[in-house]
Amino acid sequence: CDQLRRAVISITSNIAEGSGRASSKEKVHFLEISYGSLMEVLSQMDVACDLEYITQEDFNNIEVMVENVGRPLSGLKNYFDNKPSNP
Repeated sequence: CDQLRRAVISITSNIAEGSGRASSKEKVHFLEISYGSLMEVLSQMDVACDLEYITQEDFNNIEVMVENVGRPLSGLKNYFDNKPSNP
């Protein structure tokens, strides 16, 4: 539970930290960490399902939520990847 809590908190914390950075490269770095934490949450939920702490239906619903968070994160990362650098 503690590891899952840390991963969930890391998602929003890294988005927030990255938004405060000046360069696009730094913003992308924190978005990548955030996405990694999101994947960690999905992995932990997969294990919880395997151990029957949650149902397959619960896992499927969580998987949809993860996709709904992951898509905009990826889009934001792509935006900053393609944004011209500040001189």
